[in-house]
Amino acid sequence: MRIGLAADHGGFELKEQLKEEIRALGHEVRDFGALEYNPADDFPDFVIPLAKAVAAGEVDRGIAICGSGVGASIAANKVPGVRAALITEIYSARQGVEHDDMNILCLGGRVTCFALAWELVKTFLQARFQGAERHRRRLAKINRLEKPDPRG
Repeated sequence: MRIGLAADHGGFELKEQLKEEIRALGHEVRDFGALEYNPADDFPDFVIPLAKAVAAGEVDRGIAICGSGVGASIAANKVPGVRAALITEIYSARQGVEHDDMNILCLGGRVTCFALAWELVKTFLQARFQGAERHRRRLAKINRLEKPDPRG
Protein backbone atom coordinates (compact mmCIF):
# COMPACT_ATOMS: atom_id res chain seq x y z
CA MET A 1 0.00 0.00 0.00
CA ARG A 2 1.14 3.58 -0.67
CA ILE A 3 1.06 5.57 2.56
CA GLY A 4 1.48 9.33 2.82
CA LEU A 5 2.77 10.96 6.00
CA ALA A 6 2.62 14.60 7.05
CA ALA A 7 3.50 16.40 10.28
CA ASP A 8 4.41 19.79 11.58
CA HIS A 9 6.87 20.37 14.43
CA GLY A 10 4.35 19.01 16.95
CA GLY A 11 4.27 15.65 15.20
CA PHE A 12 7.68 15.56 13.54
CA GLU A 13 9.34 13.09 15.92
CA LEU A 14 6.38 10.69 15.87
CA LYS A 15 6.21 10.85 12.06
CA GLU A 16 9.86 9.96 11.76
CA GLN A 17 9.45 6.97 14.08
CA LEU A 18 6.33 5.72 12.29
CA LYS A 19 7.86 6.16 8.85
CA GLU A 20 10.51 3.52 9.44
CA GLU A 21 8.06 1.07 11.02
CA ILE A 22 5.58 1.44 8.15
CA ARG A 23 8.35 0.80 5.62
CA ALA A 24 9.40 -2.29 7.60
CA LEU A 25 5.86 -3.65 7.07
CA GLY A 26 6.50 -3.44 3.33
CA HIS A 27 4.48 -0.33 2.53
CA GLU A 28 5.69 2.42 0.22
CA VAL A 29 5.97 5.68 2.17
CA ARG A 30 5.73 9.19 0.75
CA ASP A 31 6.75 11.90 3.20
CA PHE A 32 4.95 15.22 2.65
CA GLY A 33 7.02 16.92 5.35
CA ALA A 34 8.08 18.48 7.46
CA LEU A 35 11.43 17.13 6.40
CA GLU A 36 13.22 18.73 9.34
CA TYR A 37 12.18 20.00 12.75
CA ASN A 38 11.17 23.67 12.59
CA PRO A 39 9.20 25.08 15.54
CA ALA A 40 7.80 27.84 13.32
CA ASP A 41 6.19 25.62 10.68
CA ASP A 42 2.42 25.28 10.15
CA PHE A 43 0.54 21.99 9.80
CA PRO A 44 -1.61 23.07 6.81
CA ASP A 45 1.55 23.38 4.70
CA PHE A 46 2.06 19.61 5.01
CA VAL A 47 -1.39 18.20 5.71
CA ILE A 48 -3.17 19.84 2.76
CA PRO A 49 -0.75 18.40 0.14
CA LEU A 50 -1.13 14.98 1.79
CA ALA A 51 -4.92 15.27 1.75
CA LYS A 52 -4.91 16.30 -1.92
CA ALA A 53 -2.72 13.29 -2.76
CA VAL A 54 -5.09 10.94 -0.92
CA ALA A 55 -8.11 12.44 -2.69
CA ALA A 56 -6.36 12.13 -6.08
CA GLY A 57 -5.38 8.50 -5.44
CA GLU A 58 -1.65 9.27 -5.52
CA VAL A 59 -1.39 7.53 -2.15
CA ASP A 60 -3.84 4.97 -0.78
CA ARG A 61 -4.05 6.28 2.77
CA GLY A 62 -2.58 9.07 4.84
CA ILE A 63 -1.39 9.73 8.35
CA ALA A 64 -1.39 13.36 9.49
CA ILE A 65 0.18 14.43 12.77
CA CYS A 66 0.25 17.75 14.58
CA GLY A 67 0.58 18.51 18.29
CA SER A 68 -2.95 17.46 19.26
CA GLY A 69 -4.17 15.98 15.97
CA VAL A 70 -7.13 18.36 15.95
CA GLY A 71 -5.71 20.89 13.49
CA ALA A 72 -4.51 18.15 11.14
CA SER A 73 -8.00 16.65 11.14
CA ILE A 74 -9.70 19.98 10.47
CA ALA A 75 -7.31 20.84 7.63
CA ALA A 76 -7.48 17.42 5.96
CA ASN A 77 -11.28 17.37 5.98
CA LYS A 78 -11.42 20.59 3.97
CA VAL A 79 -10.24 18.63 0.90
CA PRO A 80 -13.11 16.97 -1.01
CA GLY A 81 -12.81 13.19 -1.01
CA VAL A 82 -10.96 13.06 2.29
CA ARG A 83 -12.39 11.34 5.33
CA ALA A 84 -10.00 12.11 8.16
CA ALA A 85 -10.42 11.59 11.88
CA LEU A 86 -8.43 12.15 15.04
CA ILE A 87 -8.11 8.67 16.52
CA THR A 88 -7.05 7.87 20.07
CA GLU A 89 -8.12 4.23 20.51
CA ILE A 90 -8.06 0.96 18.56
CA TYR A 91 -11.79 0.44 17.96
CA SER A 92 -12.18 3.68 15.99
CA ALA A 93 -8.97 3.07 14.02
CA ARG A 94 -10.60 -0.09 12.63
CA GLN A 95 -14.26 0.94 12.55
CA GLY A 96 -13.45 4.28 10.92
CA VAL A 97 -12.17 2.41 7.88
CA GLU A 98 -14.64 -0.49 7.93
CA HIS A 99 -17.80 1.63 8.20
CA ASP A 100 -16.81 5.16 7.18
CA ASP A 101 -14.04 4.52 4.63
CA MET A 102 -11.67 6.76 6.61
CA ASN A 103 -8.64 7.45 4.44
CA ILE A 104 -6.55 9.69 6.71
CA LEU A 105 -5.66 8.83 10.29
CA CYS A 106 -4.87 11.89 12.42
CA LEU A 107 -2.71 11.67 15.52
CA GLY A 108 -1.50 14.03 18.21
CA GLY A 109 2.27 13.94 18.45
CA ARG A 110 2.26 15.64 21.86
CA VAL A 111 -0.48 13.48 23.36
CA THR A 112 0.00 10.02 21.84
CA CYS A 113 2.94 7.84 22.83
CA PHE A 114 4.74 5.89 20.13
CA ALA A 115 3.47 2.49 21.34
CA LEU A 116 -0.18 3.52 21.06
CA ALA A 117 0.38 5.41 17.81
CA TRP A 118 1.98 2.32 16.28
CA GLU A 119 -0.98 0.12 17.29
CA LEU A 120 -3.40 2.68 15.83
CA VAL A 121 -1.44 2.86 12.57
CA LYS A 122 -1.25 -0.93 12.18
CA THR A 123 -4.98 -1.26 12.85
CA PHE A 124 -5.78 1.54 10.37
CA LEU A 125 -3.61 -0.01 7.66
CA GLN A 126 -5.01 -3.53 8.14
CA ALA A 127 -8.67 -2.45 8.10
CA ARG A 128 -10.76 -2.61 4.91
CA PHE A 129 -13.97 -0.78 4.00
CA GLN A 130 -16.82 -3.26 4.35
CA GLY A 131 -19.04 -1.47 1.84
CA ALA A 132 -22.38 -2.61 3.26
CA GLU A 133 -25.41 -0.85 1.81
CA ARG A 134 -25.88 1.24 4.96
CA HIS A 135 -22.24 2.36 4.83
CA ARG A 136 -22.48 3.36 1.16
CA ARG A 137 -25.78 5.18 1.79
CA ARG A 138 -24.22 7.23 4.59
CA LEU A 139 -21.14 8.06 2.52
CA ALA A 140 -23.34 9.16 -0.40
CA LYS A 141 -25.07 11.66 1.89
CA ILE A 142 -21.71 13.04 2.99
CA ASN A 143 -20.35 13.12 -0.57
CA ARG A 144 -23.30 15.24 -1.70
CA LEU A 145 -22.07 18.00 0.63
CA GLU A 146 -18.86 18.24 -1.41
CA LYS A 147 -20.67 18.92 -4.68
CA PRO A 148 -22.12 22.35 -5.41
CA ASP A 149 -25.90 22.47 -5.66
CA PRO A 150 -26.71 23.51 -9.26
CA ARG A 151 -29.87 25.22 -7.98
CA GLY A 152 -27.74 27.65 -5.98
